[in-house]
Amino acid sequence: MADQRFPQGVKLGIDVGMARVGLASCDPDGILATPVKTLSRDAKRNSDIKVVVKEAASRGAVQIFVGLPRTMKGEEKASAEMARSYAGLLVSLLQDAGLDVPVHLIDERLTTVSAHQALNKAGLDSREHRKVVDQVAAVEILQHALDMQKARNANVGQFVRPRKPDVVGTDGPAQNEEVSTISTQIGVPEKNAPAS
Repeated sequence: MADQRFPQGVKLGIDVGMARVGLASCDPDGILATPVKTLSRDAKRNSDIKVVVKEAASRGAVQIFVGLPRTMKGEEKASAEMARSYAGLLVSLLQDAGLDVPVHLIDERLTTVSAHQALNKAGLDSREHRKVVDQVAAVEILQHALDMQKARNANVGQFVRPRKPDVVGTDGPAQNEEVSTISTQIGVPEKNAPAS
């Protein structure tokens, strides 16, 4: 088998919403993403992020993907900022727990739409979607990341860097993440790069 340039093992996928957070996991071989649970978003105490950290520890996760919602034009709005903030908090709480689990932001355009479509095809009444749609979206985020890793034999997404506690005023995107080699290879511009 060819040398693989991404971690092997259980990975988690997260769909961050205003009210709920969907969580998915995959098998140790990284073949199939499956739903885990839906958590209520707790922006004050971050109890939902603490549950994710516990899940990462108990499952021996080697990587976590957080969905980054963008518009069809690739722009980032408030929901993308919320996902970036969530990913940053997750990295901090993982570190506090002594876990060295890399977190990557992954483009999740249309995952919620796809999740609703899949639930409709499965015959689930639209009123019942709310209970599981976040988990299904998390599954789609994680499966997309797994498939891209295998196809490209490389890590994918934007790595979320740990915040440096001793440095003041470095909370911008350049400090907390880096553009993946995949983004660079396919010509996706860096967030603050001038348009060509």
